[in-house]
Amino acid sequence: MKEKITLEKVISNAPDLILYAAPILIALALAEFYFSWKNKKELYEKKDFLASLTIGLVYILQSLFTKSLMFGLVLWAYNSISWSIPVNWLTSIACFFVLDFCRYWAHRLGHETNLFWATHVTHHNSEKYNLSTSFRLSWTQQIKVVFFIPVSLMGFHPLVFLICHQIAVLYQFWIHTELIRTLPKWIRFFFVTPSHHRVHHGKNAHYLDKNYGSTFIIWDRIFGTFQKEDEQAIYGIIEQPKHYNPIKLVFHVWADIFRNMKEADNVKEAVAILFASPDNLEKSKKEIE
Repeated sequence: MKEKITLEKVISNAPDLILYAAPILIALALAEFYFSWKNKKELYEKKDFLASLTIGLVYILQSLFTKSLMFGLVLWAYNSISWSIPVNWLTSIACFFVLDFCRYWAHRLGHETNLFWATHVTHHNSEKYNLSTSFRLSWTQQIKVVFFIPVSLMGFHPLVFLICHQIAVLYQFWIHTELIRTLPKWIRFFFVTPSHHRVHHGKNAHYLDKNYGSTFIIWDRIFGTFQKEDEQAIYGIIEQPKHYNPIKLVFHVWADIFRNMKEADNVKEAVAILFASPDNLEKSKKEIE
Protein backbone atom coordinates (compact mmCIF):
# COMPACT_ATOMS: atom_id res chain seq x y z
CA MET A 1 0.00 0.00 0.00
CA LYS A 2 1.26 3.47 -0.87
CA GLU A 3 2.66 5.50 2.01
CA LYS A 4 0.66 8.61 2.86
CA ILE A 5 2.80 11.74 2.65
CA THR A 6 2.34 14.55 5.16
CA LEU A 7 2.71 18.24 4.37
CA GLU A 8 5.29 18.62 7.15
CA LYS A 9 7.44 15.93 5.55
CA VAL A 10 7.33 17.58 2.13
CA ILE A 11 8.06 21.09 3.41
CA SER A 12 10.87 19.94 5.73
CA ASN A 13 12.60 17.92 3.01
CA ALA A 14 12.23 20.35 0.10
CA PRO A 15 14.73 23.22 -0.12
CA ASP A 16 13.16 26.64 -0.64
CA LEU A 17 15.10 27.34 -3.83
CA ILE A 18 13.30 30.58 -4.62
CA LEU A 19 13.99 32.05 -1.18
CA TYR A 20 17.67 31.09 -1.39
CA ALA A 21 17.98 32.43 -4.93
CA ALA A 22 16.21 35.75 -4.24
CA PRO A 23 19.35 37.71 -3.15
CA ILE A 24 21.23 36.52 -6.26
CA LEU A 25 18.35 37.44 -8.56
CA ILE A 26 18.04 40.90 -7.01
CA ALA A 27 21.81 41.41 -7.34
CA LEU A 28 21.71 40.46 -11.02
CA ALA A 29 18.79 42.84 -11.63
CA LEU A 30 20.72 45.64 -9.90
CA ALA A 31 23.75 44.84 -12.08
CA GLU A 32 21.60 45.07 -15.21
CA PHE A 33 20.12 48.32 -13.86
CA TYR A 34 23.63 49.75 -13.43
CA PHE A 35 24.72 48.52 -16.88
CA SER A 36 21.65 50.11 -18.45
CA TRP A 37 22.25 53.42 -16.65
CA LYS A 38 25.98 53.52 -17.43
CA ASN A 39 25.45 52.74 -21.11
CA LYS A 40 22.30 54.89 -21.45
CA LYS A 41 20.21 51.98 -22.73
CA GLU A 42 17.05 53.06 -20.86
CA LEU A 43 16.09 49.49 -20.01
CA TYR A 44 14.92 50.59 -16.57
CA GLU A 45 12.76 53.31 -15.08
CA LYS A 46 13.39 53.92 -11.37
CA LYS A 47 9.77 53.99 -10.21
CA ASP A 48 8.93 50.98 -12.34
CA PHE A 49 11.92 49.08 -10.92
CA LEU A 50 10.91 49.88 -7.35
CA ALA A 51 7.36 48.76 -8.09
CA SER A 52 8.62 45.44 -9.50
CA LEU A 53 10.95 44.93 -6.55
CA THR A 54 8.19 45.68 -4.03
CA ILE A 55 5.74 43.33 -5.73
CA GLY A 56 8.37 40.58 -5.82
CA LEU A 57 9.39 40.94 -2.19
CA VAL A 58 5.77 40.90 -0.99
CA TYR A 59 5.20 37.81 -3.15
CA ILE A 60 8.11 36.01 -1.48
CA LEU A 61 6.90 36.95 2.02
CA GLN A 62 3.35 35.97 1.15
CA SER A 63 4.55 32.62 -0.21
CA LEU A 64 5.95 31.72 3.20
CA PHE A 65 2.33 31.56 4.39
CA THR A 66 0.49 30.41 1.24
CA LYS A 67 2.96 27.66 0.28
CA SER A 68 1.39 25.26 2.76
CA LEU A 69 -2.07 25.85 1.30
CA MET A 70 -0.87 25.47 -2.27
CA PHE A 71 1.12 22.31 -1.76
CA GLY A 72 -1.43 20.99 0.70
CA LEU A 73 -3.85 20.75 -2.23
CA VAL A 74 -1.22 19.02 -4.36
CA LEU A 75 -0.53 16.64 -1.50
CA TRP A 76 -4.23 15.90 -1.02
CA ALA A 77 -4.50 14.92 -4.70
CA TYR A 78 -1.48 12.63 -4.42
CA ASN A 79 -2.76 10.96 -1.26
CA SER A 80 -6.20 10.42 -2.80
CA ILE A 81 -4.90 7.93 -5.38
CA SER A 82 -3.63 4.42 -4.74
CA TRP A 83 -0.71 4.47 -7.20
CA SER A 84 2.56 6.34 -7.35
CA ILE A 85 5.45 6.82 -9.75
CA PRO A 86 8.89 5.75 -8.46
CA VAL A 87 11.28 8.60 -7.71
CA ASN A 88 14.42 8.60 -9.84
CA TRP A 89 16.16 10.89 -12.32
CA LEU A 90 14.13 9.67 -15.29
CA THR A 91 10.76 10.11 -13.62
CA SER A 92 11.85 13.48 -12.20
CA ILE A 93 12.58 14.71 -15.74
CA ALA A 94 9.21 13.31 -16.84
CA CYS A 95 7.55 15.23 -14.00
CA PHE A 96 9.19 18.44 -15.19
CA PHE A 97 7.85 17.92 -18.73
CA VAL A 98 4.34 17.18 -17.48
CA LEU A 99 4.46 20.19 -15.17
CA ASP A 100 5.66 22.41 -18.01
CA PHE A 101 2.76 21.20 -20.17
CA CYS A 102 0.37 22.18 -17.36
CA ARG A 103 2.14 25.52 -16.99
CA TYR A 104 1.58 26.21 -20.69
CA TRP A 105 -2.18 25.81 -20.29
CA ALA A 106 -2.27 27.71 -17.01
CA HIS A 107 -0.43 30.55 -18.72
CA ARG A 108 -2.62 30.43 -21.82
CA LEU A 109 -5.86 30.50 -19.85
CA GLY A 110 -4.26 33.28 -17.82
CA HIS A 111 -4.59 35.37 -20.95
CA GLU A 112 -7.91 34.03 -22.20
CA THR A 113 -10.16 34.30 -19.13
CA ASN A 114 -10.80 37.23 -16.80
CA LEU A 115 -10.40 35.19 -13.62
CA PHE A 116 -6.89 34.01 -14.41
CA TRP A 117 -5.89 37.19 -16.25
CA ALA A 118 -6.51 39.01 -12.97
CA THR A 119 -3.90 36.72 -11.37
CA HIS A 120 -1.40 37.31 -14.18
CA VAL A 121 -1.80 40.86 -15.49
CA THR A 122 0.67 42.20 -12.90
CA HIS A 123 3.43 40.40 -14.77
CA HIS A 124 2.59 42.31 -17.95
CA ASN A 125 1.72 45.83 -16.84
CA SER A 126 5.23 47.26 -17.11
CA GLU A 127 6.33 49.21 -20.16
CA LYS A 128 9.90 48.09 -19.49
CA TYR A 129 11.39 44.65 -20.06
CA ASN A 130 14.28 43.70 -17.83
CA LEU A 131 15.29 41.17 -15.20
CA SER A 132 13.19 42.93 -12.56
CA THR A 133 10.07 42.24 -14.65
CA SER A 134 10.34 38.63 -13.53
CA PHE A 135 9.70 39.84 -9.95
CA ARG A 136 6.20 41.05 -10.88
CA LEU A 137 4.31 37.99 -9.67
CA SER A 138 0.72 38.60 -8.63
CA TRP A 139 -0.15 38.04 -4.99
CA THR A 140 -3.25 36.12 -6.12
CA GLN A 141 -1.66 33.79 -8.65
CA GLN A 142 -1.62 30.85 -6.22
CA ILE A 143 -5.15 29.98 -7.32
CA LYS A 144 -3.61 28.62 -10.52
CA VAL A 145 -2.50 25.60 -8.49
CA VAL A 146 -5.69 23.94 -9.82
CA PHE A 147 -3.88 23.47 -13.14
CA PHE A 148 -1.18 21.39 -11.47
CA ILE A 149 -3.43 18.86 -9.75
CA PRO A 150 -3.12 16.46 -12.74
CA VAL A 151 0.61 16.14 -12.00
CA SER A 152 -0.21 14.70 -8.58
CA LEU A 153 -3.09 12.58 -9.88
CA MET A 154 -0.65 10.93 -12.28
CA GLY A 155 1.32 9.79 -9.25
CA PHE A 156 4.39 12.04 -9.24
CA HIS A 157 5.75 12.45 -5.72
CA PRO A 158 4.87 15.84 -4.13
CA LEU A 159 8.50 16.47 -3.22
CA VAL A 160 9.55 16.01 -6.85
CA PHE A 161 6.68 18.29 -7.91
CA LEU A 162 7.76 20.99 -5.45
CA ILE A 163 11.37 20.98 -6.65
CA CYS A 164 10.37 20.92 -10.33
CA HIS A 165 7.94 23.79 -9.73
CA GLN A 166 10.63 25.95 -8.14
CA ILE A 167 13.12 25.22 -10.92
CA ALA A 168 10.48 26.19 -13.49
CA VAL A 169 9.84 29.49 -11.69
CA LEU A 170 13.57 30.25 -11.49
CA TYR A 171 14.04 29.48 -15.19
CA GLN A 172 11.73 32.38 -15.96
CA PHE A 173 14.16 34.90 -14.49
CA TRP A 174 16.88 34.97 -17.16
CA ILE A 175 14.50 35.21 -20.13
CA HIS A 176 13.35 38.68 -19.01
CA THR A 177 16.11 40.70 -20.64
CA GLU A 178 16.83 42.75 -23.74
CA LEU A 179 20.56 42.11 -23.49
CA ILE A 180 20.49 38.51 -24.78
CA ARG A 181 19.35 38.89 -28.37
CA THR A 182 19.56 35.44 -29.96
CA LEU A 183 20.79 31.93 -29.18
CA PRO A 184 21.73 28.86 -31.27
CA LYS A 185 18.92 27.40 -33.38
CA TRP A 186 18.71 24.09 -31.46
CA ILE A 187 18.14 25.98 -28.21
CA ARG A 188 15.54 28.27 -29.80
CA PHE A 189 13.66 25.32 -31.25
CA PHE A 190 13.15 23.53 -27.93
CA PHE A 191 13.57 26.02 -25.08
CA VAL A 192 11.97 29.37 -24.27
CA THR A 193 14.55 32.10 -24.80
CA PRO A 194 14.57 35.86 -24.11
CA SER A 195 13.65 36.42 -27.76
CA HIS A 196 10.55 34.24 -27.44
CA HIS A 197 9.48 35.85 -24.20
CA ARG A 198 9.97 39.39 -25.46
CA VAL A 199 7.33 38.53 -28.05
CA HIS A 200 5.03 37.28 -25.31
CA HIS A 201 5.35 40.56 -23.40
CA GLY A 202 4.82 42.67 -26.50
CA LYS A 203 1.48 44.32 -27.27
CA ASN A 204 2.26 44.56 -30.98
CA ALA A 205 -0.81 43.26 -32.83
CA HIS A 206 0.75 40.01 -34.06
CA TYR A 207 2.58 39.43 -30.76
CA LEU A 208 -0.58 39.33 -28.63
CA ASP A 209 -1.34 35.96 -26.99
CA LYS A 210 1.75 34.21 -28.32
CA ASN A 211 4.60 32.15 -26.83
CA TYR A 212 3.01 30.90 -23.63
CA GLY A 213 5.75 28.33 -23.00
CA SER A 214 7.36 28.35 -19.56
CA THR A 215 10.57 26.38 -20.10
CA PHE A 216 9.82 24.62 -23.40
CA ILE A 217 8.67 26.49 -26.51
CA ILE A 218 7.63 23.21 -28.15
CA TRP A 219 4.11 23.50 -26.72
CA ASP A 220 3.58 26.74 -28.64
CA ARG A 221 4.84 25.09 -31.81
CA ILE A 222 2.44 22.17 -31.27
CA PHE A 223 -0.65 24.20 -30.33
CA GLY A 224 -0.24 27.02 -32.86
CA THR A 225 0.68 29.89 -30.52
CA PHE A 226 4.29 30.32 -31.62
CA GLN A 227 5.55 33.64 -32.95
CA LYS A 228 9.15 34.50 -33.75
CA GLU A 229 10.59 37.89 -32.88
CA ASP A 230 10.55 39.93 -36.07
CA GLU A 231 10.28 43.48 -34.74
CA GLN A 232 10.95 45.35 -31.50
CA ALA A 233 8.28 44.60 -28.92
CA ILE A 234 6.21 47.40 -27.42
CA TYR A 235 5.76 46.41 -23.79
CA GLY A 236 2.83 46.80 -21.45
CA ILE A 237 -0.87 46.04 -21.75
CA ILE A 238 -3.59 47.57 -23.93
CA GLU A 239 -5.16 49.46 -21.02
CA GLN A 240 -1.81 50.61 -19.60
CA PRO A 241 -1.85 51.85 -15.97
CA LYS A 242 -0.54 55.40 -15.55
CA HIS A 243 0.93 54.87 -12.10
CA TYR A 244 3.50 52.77 -10.20
CA ASN A 245 1.39 51.90 -7.16
CA PRO A 246 2.20 48.21 -6.40
CA ILE A 247 -1.19 47.52 -4.82
CA LYS A 248 -3.09 48.92 -7.80
CA LEU A 249 -0.76 47.11 -10.22
CA VAL A 250 -1.71 43.83 -8.54
CA PHE A 251 -5.44 44.39 -8.12
CA HIS A 252 -6.64 46.71 -10.90
CA VAL A 253 -8.15 43.94 -13.05
CA TRP A 254 -9.81 42.38 -10.00
CA ALA A 255 -11.44 45.77 -9.41
CA ASP A 256 -12.69 45.85 -13.02
CA ILE A 257 -14.08 42.32 -12.71
CA PHE A 258 -15.95 42.99 -9.47
CA ARG A 259 -17.35 46.25 -10.86
CA ASN A 260 -18.72 44.43 -13.91
CA MET A 261 -20.09 41.59 -11.78
CA LYS A 262 -21.86 44.09 -9.55
CA GLU A 263 -23.54 45.61 -12.59
CA ALA A 264 -24.59 42.22 -14.00
CA ASP A 265 -28.32 41.55 -14.36
CA ASN A 266 -28.23 38.19 -12.57
CA VAL A 267 -25.95 35.68 -10.85
CA LYS A 268 -25.46 33.62 -14.02
CA GLU A 269 -24.25 36.66 -15.92
CA ALA A 270 -21.99 37.67 -13.03
CA VAL A 271 -20.34 34.24 -12.94
CA ALA A 272 -19.97 34.27 -16.74
CA ILE A 273 -17.92 37.47 -16.45
CA LEU A 274 -15.25 35.55 -14.51
CA PHE A 275 -14.66 33.21 -17.42
CA ALA A 276 -15.18 35.65 -20.29
CA SER A 277 -12.31 37.00 -22.37
CA PRO A 278 -10.33 39.96 -20.98
CA ASP A 279 -11.13 41.72 -24.27
CA ASN A 280 -14.77 41.92 -23.20
CA LEU A 281 -13.75 43.34 -19.83
CA GLU A 282 -11.78 46.12 -21.51
CA LYS A 283 -14.67 46.88 -23.87
CA SER A 284 -17.07 47.16 -20.93
CA LYS A 285 -14.67 49.49 -19.14
CA LYS A 286 -14.48 51.78 -22.17
CA GLU A 287 -18.26 51.84 -22.49
CA ILE A 288 -18.59 52.93 -18.87
CA GLU A 289 -15.92 55.60 -19.28
